[in-house]
Amino acid sequence: MGRNTRKRRTPLATKVIAGAAALAIGGGGLVWANFYASAHEKNGGQNTTRSGQARVATINCPDVGQKLTKVPRKARWGVARELARLDRQITDAYTRLAETRQAQAGDASYVDNAILAPLKDKRAATLDRININIKRAGGQERDLGRFARCQGVPAEQPGNGEGGQGDGQDGGGQNDGGQNDGGQNGGGQDGGQDNGGQAGNGPAADDFIRIEDVQPGTRNLPNGLPANGDSGSTGSFTTVCGTNENALRNSDNVIVAPGVSNGAQHQHDYVGNQANNAFASDEDLAGGDTSCQNQGDRSSYFWPVLRIQDGTQDIDQDQPGGGQDGNVGKIVAPTEVNLTFVGNRTSEVVAMPRALRIITGDAKAFTNGLGNANTAWSCTGFEDRQVTDKYPICPEGSGVVRTTAFQSCWDGQNTDSANHRTHVAFVGEDGSCPNGFQAIPQLQVRLVYDNIPAPQVDNGQLVNPYAVDTFPEQLHKPITDHNDFINFFDENVMNEMVECINSGQDCQ
Repeated sequence: MGRNTRKRRTPLATKVIAGAAALAIGGGGLVWANFYASAHEKNGGQNTTRSGQARVATINCPDVGQKLTKVPRKARWGVARELARLDRQITDAYTRLAETRQAQAGDASYVDNAILAPLKDKRAATLDRININIKRAGGQERDLGRFARCQGVPAEQPGNGEGGQGDGQDGGGQNDGGQNDGGQNGGGQDGGQDNGGQAGNGPAADDFIRIEDVQPGTRNLPNGLPANGDSGSTGSFTTVCGTNENALRNSDNVIVAPGVSNGAQHQHDYVGNQANNAFASDEDLAGGDTSCQNQGDRSSYFWPVLRIQDGTQDIDQDQPGGGQDGNVGKIVAPTEVNLTFVGNRTSEVVAMPRALRIITGDAKAFTNGLGNANTAWSCTGFEDRQVTDKYPICPEGSGVVRTTAFQSCWDGQNTDSANHRTHVAFVGEDGSCPNGFQAIPQLQVRLVYDNIPAPQVDNGQLVNPYAVDTFPEQLHKPITDHNDFINFFDENVMNEMVECINSGQDCQ
């Protein structure tokens, strides 16, 4: 694995699927035939039929971090640690959910009483500590206790806990044309074969689609690809930073959970800055080595890894971020990484500030809803066909492609924000930035994987599926893909980038 393994506003457009399920009508009324198998559950591949009620498949909790748009700077470190604690509490509850299926079968109230109630108590205490951190730093106390309650989400039921749907900050940039709503249903499970993935928590057969079955032009990313049009700033700047040949990976996230080991609970690939871990300061990153050919680019580019669930395990099979968090299978690095900065259709761009942090996409989009989701999956030779809530099955000779276009409007003041969202924004439909925001170079990331064999679906059973690393309760859904960037270009190189883009040149 490598030397550093440590650690638009819309309602939910697709039903929350937590495994394969089929609803039938029998002599006793409604019968849920649920074939979900959880991570960490022994004999998870055995089909199970439950009657009378839908079996709880995953846990949906309000994403408190996205609601904290105003946190005093002095409190952000402590708040981030408590938010990471909330994530761990959900993981622990999800694990308990997976390990107590027999008890749940005999007691209809077991999940509420033995899992969700204790989780609520733990979250309430943590939310109190968040308020204490904020008050000590001079901030205003908030009613966070209303976010303590979580829901158990049955298969085929949308997660509709308080704040759970469409609370994204950046939704205006999201195009819903390719959500493929019809695909998210239990009927695709071919009579109820288990599709729980190698660890039981995904992916499922219905998470995949043959790229030939996707209509061309089904979806464009925010601001389009390419973003620049016939006016404005039409140049580009490409930086070459390798494909993570160094196998630099960890399950940290220095943006969301600084100082918290395994704060992401899934592994990231890193290119560019080689000093990125949970404990890296801006000074550490500014002085870090870089894998980029242009040594003036010490920026950090990172995304969750892909794994092939071929029955094998990777070096982290017993480690946090790996097998302990339901991420299993062989990690595959991209065979091609394209990092390109482009301009704005209506205006010139300004330089990004040093240490600007941008997160695009949502690692919790499966339970949060689509407000911040920003995914695009395709195959080489078919990149006019984009899918968002499916993994593509590519034909022979074609590789899997992940494409991301970042927010390209900046508030002109802040390098980050309390929820890591509100200091940047997507352009509007006309290509312009919101009032008070300035256009900056838009980072577009294209990852190609020529090393992923096409998964096979045999009578609803998946053979050699691949999946993106996720938080355990997100069930390895493709909609949870995301990408991260921290700007540490040298000032002179950033100015060269801006000049190049504004003058309509293509540079590197």
